[in-house]
Amino acid sequence: MKDDIIREIYDTLVDRKENPIDSYTSELMQDSHKKAEDKILEKLGEEATEVILASKNNEDLVHESADLIFFTLLNLAYKGIPLDDVFDELIQRHN
Repeated sequence: MKDDIIREIYDTLVDRKENPIDSYTSELMQDSHKKAEDKILEKLGEEATEVILASKNNEDLVHESADLIFFTLLNLAYKGIPLDDVFDELIQRHN
């Protein structure tokens, strides 16, 4: 299923946090604690703004939404928050 990609990306990000490789996301999560958090939050803010602008202009909304979801997953992985916690919250809200 296509939605399995969310879990695959999350699992990859957790693995890159725990077993760093030469990649942008590994390097981002391995910076000193405060620097890594600041960089991740900066990217989240940037991507959220880009989604808003894309929505207003009807341009690149899919691309920018994917970026926002990616950095949201990165933040969850960095913070050690299980993806299932988000799924459980969504299920609870949906019911």
